[in-house]
Amino acid sequence: MHHHFILHKPYGYLSQFIYELKRKKRLLGELYNFPEGTMAIGRLDEDSEGLLLLTTDGKVSEQIRSKKVDKEYYVQVDGVITPEAIEQIKKGVEIGCNGTKYVTKPCEAFILNKIPNFGPRGKKIRDERHGPTSWASIIVNEGKFRQVRKMTAAVGFPTLRLVRVRIGNVNLKELQAGEVLVVEDFFKINSIID
Repeated sequence: MHHHFILHKPYGYLSQFIYELKRKKRLLGELYNFPEGTMAIGRLDEDSEGLLLLTTDGKVSEQIRSKKVDKEYYVQVDGVITPEAIEQIKKGVEIGCNGTKYVTKPCEAFILNKIPNFGPRGKKIRDERHGPTSWASIIVNEGKFRQVRKMTAAVGFPTLRLVRVRIGNVNLKELQAGEVLVVEDFFKINSIID
Protein backbone atom coordinates (compact mmCIF):
# COMPACT_ATOMS: atom_id res chain seq x y z
CA MET A 1 0.00 0.00 0.00
CA HIS A 2 1.28 3.45 -0.93
CA HIS A 3 1.49 6.52 1.29
CA HIS A 4 0.82 10.14 0.25
CA PHE A 5 1.63 13.36 2.07
CA ILE A 6 1.02 17.09 1.67
CA LEU A 7 3.75 19.25 3.21
CA HIS A 8 4.23 22.97 3.68
CA LYS A 9 7.98 23.05 3.07
CA PRO A 10 9.60 25.71 5.23
CA TYR A 11 12.36 28.04 4.06
CA GLY A 12 15.85 26.57 4.39
CA TYR A 13 15.09 22.89 3.70
CA LEU A 14 16.13 20.85 0.68
CA SER A 15 13.37 18.90 -1.11
CA GLN A 16 15.20 15.63 -0.52
CA PHE A 17 16.03 13.04 2.10
CA ILE A 18 19.73 12.43 1.39
CA TYR A 19 22.46 15.01 0.83
CA GLU A 20 25.87 13.58 -0.06
CA LEU A 21 28.05 16.71 0.12
CA LYS A 22 29.98 17.76 3.21
CA ARG A 23 27.98 20.85 4.18
CA LYS A 24 25.18 20.23 6.66
CA LYS A 25 21.78 20.82 5.07
CA ARG A 26 18.27 20.56 6.49
CA LEU A 27 16.36 17.69 4.90
CA LEU A 28 12.69 16.67 4.70
CA GLY A 29 13.20 13.70 7.04
CA GLU A 30 13.72 16.19 9.91
CA LEU A 31 10.12 17.39 9.55
CA TYR A 32 8.25 14.07 9.81
CA ASN A 33 8.87 10.35 10.12
CA PHE A 34 8.18 9.49 6.46
CA PRO A 35 8.13 5.78 5.52
CA GLU A 36 11.00 4.31 3.52
CA GLY A 37 10.70 4.94 -0.21
CA THR A 38 8.98 8.32 0.15
CA MET A 39 9.91 10.78 -2.62
CA ALA A 40 9.13 14.44 -3.20
CA ILE A 41 7.07 15.04 -6.35
CA GLY A 42 9.03 17.80 -8.03
CA ARG A 43 11.18 20.16 -6.00
CA LEU A 44 11.26 23.48 -4.28
CA ASP A 45 14.63 25.21 -3.89
CA GLU A 46 16.15 25.53 -0.44
CA ASP A 47 15.09 29.19 -0.31
CA SER A 48 11.56 28.53 -1.62
CA GLU A 49 8.58 27.57 0.51
CA GLY A 50 5.15 26.09 0.23
CA LEU A 51 3.27 23.13 -1.15
CA LEU A 52 5.22 19.93 -1.69
CA LEU A 53 3.56 16.60 -2.38
CA LEU A 54 5.30 13.39 -1.34
CA THR A 55 4.48 9.80 -2.19
CA THR A 56 5.79 6.25 -2.19
CA ASP A 57 4.12 5.71 -5.60
CA GLY A 58 6.28 6.52 -8.65
CA LYS A 59 3.31 6.44 -11.06
CA VAL A 60 1.49 9.16 -9.11
CA SER A 61 4.70 11.20 -9.08
CA GLU A 62 4.95 11.01 -12.88
CA GLN A 63 1.32 12.05 -13.39
CA ILE A 64 1.61 15.10 -11.15
CA ARG A 65 4.91 16.26 -12.65
CA SER A 66 3.36 16.20 -16.14
CA LYS A 67 2.74 19.40 -18.07
CA LYS A 68 -1.02 18.87 -17.69
CA VAL A 69 -0.82 19.97 -14.07
CA ASP A 70 -0.59 23.68 -13.19
CA LYS A 71 1.63 24.87 -10.37
CA GLU A 72 0.77 28.23 -8.79
CA TYR A 73 3.32 30.39 -6.98
CA TYR A 74 2.89 33.55 -4.94
CA VAL A 75 6.00 35.69 -5.35
CA GLN A 76 7.07 38.71 -3.36
CA VAL A 77 9.17 40.90 -5.64
CA ASP A 78 11.49 43.85 -5.21
CA GLY A 79 9.53 46.97 -6.21
CA VAL A 80 5.92 47.51 -7.21
CA ILE A 81 5.35 45.14 -10.12
CA THR A 82 3.60 46.76 -13.08
CA PRO A 83 0.78 45.47 -15.28
CA GLU A 84 3.25 45.67 -18.21
CA ALA A 85 5.68 43.32 -16.42
CA ILE A 86 2.81 40.91 -15.71
CA GLU A 87 1.84 40.97 -19.41
CA GLN A 88 5.44 40.13 -20.39
CA ILE A 89 5.47 37.18 -17.96
CA LYS A 90 2.14 35.95 -19.37
CA LYS A 91 3.43 36.03 -22.95
CA GLY A 92 6.75 34.33 -22.10
CA VAL A 93 10.17 35.77 -21.27
CA GLU A 94 13.70 34.76 -22.16
CA ILE A 95 15.63 33.13 -19.32
CA GLY A 96 18.93 31.27 -19.08
CA CYS A 97 18.57 27.51 -18.78
CA ASN A 98 21.54 25.09 -18.68
CA GLY A 99 23.80 27.64 -20.38
CA THR A 100 21.37 28.35 -23.23
CA LYS A 101 18.58 30.86 -23.71
CA TYR A 102 15.02 29.63 -23.24
CA VAL A 103 11.69 31.41 -23.77
CA THR A 104 9.11 30.41 -21.17
CA LYS A 105 5.74 29.16 -22.38
CA PRO A 106 2.74 31.47 -22.08
CA CYS A 107 1.27 31.28 -18.58
CA GLU A 108 -1.19 32.94 -16.24
CA ALA A 109 -0.07 35.75 -13.95
CA PHE A 110 -1.70 38.57 -12.01
CA ILE A 111 -0.92 41.10 -9.30
CA LEU A 112 -2.08 40.17 -5.78
CA ASN A 113 -3.76 43.20 -4.23
CA LYS A 114 -3.75 41.66 -0.75
CA ILE A 115 -0.55 40.52 0.98
CA PRO A 116 -0.79 36.75 1.62
CA ASN A 117 -0.70 35.74 5.28
CA PHE A 118 2.16 33.22 5.34
CA GLY A 119 3.67 34.49 8.55
CA PRO A 120 7.32 35.47 8.83
CA ARG A 121 9.89 33.52 6.87
CA GLY A 122 12.69 31.61 8.62
CA LYS A 123 15.18 34.26 7.48
CA LYS A 124 14.23 37.94 7.36
CA ILE A 125 13.85 39.12 3.79
CA ARG A 126 14.91 42.74 4.31
CA ASP A 127 13.36 45.80 5.84
CA GLU A 128 11.18 48.55 4.45
CA ARG A 129 14.07 51.04 4.19
CA HIS A 130 15.13 49.28 0.98
CA GLY A 131 11.93 50.35 -0.78
CA PRO A 132 8.56 48.79 -1.51
CA THR A 133 7.79 45.19 -2.39
CA SER A 134 4.71 43.67 -4.02
CA TRP A 135 3.14 40.25 -4.59
CA ALA A 136 2.03 38.45 -7.75
CA SER A 137 0.64 35.04 -8.67
CA ILE A 138 2.35 33.08 -11.45
CA ILE A 139 0.82 29.83 -12.73
CA VAL A 140 3.05 27.59 -14.86
CA ASN A 141 2.93 23.99 -16.05
CA GLU A 142 6.62 23.65 -16.84
CA GLY A 143 9.39 23.48 -14.28
CA LYS A 144 12.77 24.70 -15.43
CA PHE A 145 15.42 25.25 -12.73
CA ARG A 146 14.49 28.37 -10.69
CA GLN A 147 12.12 29.32 -13.50
CA VAL A 148 9.72 31.63 -11.63
CA ARG A 149 12.61 33.55 -10.03
CA LYS A 150 14.24 33.95 -13.44
CA MET A 151 10.94 35.11 -14.97
CA THR A 152 10.42 37.94 -12.46
CA ALA A 153 14.08 38.98 -12.74
CA ALA A 154 13.77 39.06 -16.57
CA VAL A 155 11.06 41.74 -16.29
CA GLY A 156 13.00 43.80 -13.73
CA PHE A 157 11.41 42.62 -10.47
CA PRO A 158 13.69 40.13 -8.67
CA THR A 159 11.94 37.60 -6.42
CA LEU A 160 12.50 38.08 -2.69
CA ARG A 161 10.19 35.30 -1.48
CA LEU A 162 8.56 32.44 -3.37
CA VAL A 163 5.74 30.25 -2.00
CA ARG A 164 4.05 27.48 -4.01
CA VAL A 165 0.36 27.58 -3.12
CA ARG A 166 -1.21 25.07 -5.53
CA ILE A 167 -0.43 21.93 -7.56
CA GLY A 168 -3.39 21.02 -9.76
CA ASN A 169 -6.37 21.18 -7.40
CA VAL A 170 -4.36 20.56 -4.23
CA ASN A 171 -4.02 23.82 -2.30
CA LEU A 172 -1.73 24.85 0.54
CA LYS A 173 -4.73 26.37 2.34
CA GLU A 174 -4.10 26.80 6.10
CA LEU A 175 -1.19 24.35 6.36
CA GLN A 176 1.56 25.98 8.43
CA ALA A 177 5.28 25.84 7.59
CA GLY A 178 6.64 22.40 8.53
CA GLU A 179 3.17 20.86 8.86
CA VAL A 180 2.45 17.50 7.16
CA LEU A 181 -0.94 16.15 6.17
CA VAL A 182 -1.32 12.41 5.52
CA VAL A 183 -3.83 11.78 2.72
CA GLU A 184 -5.28 8.59 1.32
CA ASP A 185 -5.06 9.76 -2.28
CA PHE A 186 -4.19 13.09 -3.96
CA PHE A 187 -6.91 12.44 -6.55
CA LYS A 188 -9.64 12.08 -3.94
CA ILE A 189 -8.85 15.50 -2.45
CA ASN A 190 -9.97 16.97 -5.76
CA SER A 191 -9.24 15.54 -9.14
CA ILE A 192 -5.80 16.83 -10.10
CA ILE A 193 -5.84 15.69 -13.70
CA ASP A 194 -8.93 15.93 -15.91
